[in-house]
Amino acid sequence: MRAIDLFAGCGGLTLGLQNAGFKVVLGVDNWQPVVEIYKMNFSHPILNLNLSDVDKSVEILSKYKPDIIAGGPPCQDFSSAGKRNEDLGRADLTVSFAKIVTAVRPGYFIMENVDRIVKSGRYRNAIEVFKKAGYGLTVKTLDASLCGVPQKRKRHFVIGSLNHDDNFLLNYLEKNLSNKFMTLRDYLGNKLRTKHYYRHPRNYNRRGIFSIDEPSPTVRGVNRPIPSGYHGHKRDSTSDLSEVRPLTTKERSFIQTFPENFQLVGSKSDVEQAIGNAVPVKLAEYVGGCLNEFLGREVEPKTAESFKPRIEPLRLDLPIQGFYG
Repeated sequence: MRAIDLFAGCGGLTLGLQNAGFKVVLGVDNWQPVVEIYKMNFSHPILNLNLSDVDKSVEILSKYKPDIIAGGPPCQDFSSAGKRNEDLGRADLTVSFAKIVTAVRPGYFIMENVDRIVKSGRYRNAIEVFKKAGYGLTVKTLDASLCGVPQKRKRHFVIGSLNHDDNFLLNYLEKNLSNKFMTLRDYLGNKLRTKHYYRHPRNYNRRGIFSIDEPSPTVRGVNRPIPSGYHGHKRDSTSDLSEVRPLTTKERSFIQTFPENFQLVGSKSDVEQAIGNAVPVKLAEYVGGCLNEFLGREVEPKTAESFKPRIEPLRLDLPIQGFYG
């Protein structure tokens, strides 16, 4: 099944769908730094295209004849990490996504966003566009730590099937969930070579130190060292700062379940933002696997060959430029 990934970022959703056995034929994004990362890791093309121009987008994307259109429209206007103001402009791209999907009319679509999107008027507009076009919808907020990702990251999915009943995928999404949260140790063993790490809080009323024996908090686009004035929090996993360090950029990509040889290129701030914005690979793979099960497709998992790095894989024991950590 041919898939297109809109708002593709650095490719988390693309890679997850490929791991689940779908053939991604095109990525689309409008931020050049993530376009460059995507190019380094996938053999199919990515277009730098402004998806707010719905007519132009439909004209271009229709030529690829997708069976599935997937995408995570920008979440900053909905997110608790953003301004929570859907009138700033980026929220309109959720409606643009719906209009593009319903004009191209693939058999299926997958839309991903933060869980707060359900309170948005633009979200309700998009749902109305999908329903008027004849798509049956499955709506579900998933906790990534129950879907093979060592991270407490809640993401809202709307999965559509043309001319099908609502909730067609709900049973599959629910019955395949793990019965326990995945921790960093579960996923990475002792690969991080630390038991405690610092993740900069939004404010100091929140904890900043976490253990590898719990799921990571949501990976964001901010990665800072421990400030000299950090006085600790009662819920920190340790009070001994000599045991604590911030994670490197590459290690944060592991928490987003990107593989070790996924290439990260560009400025450190751009790469951090790309990683923080990404759909966790294993979360996308989970949703793709549930869709496969619904379709009755038995697919051999392809985690090793799912993308084609164009430079040699990075070694974690060498301070190579581009490793960021």
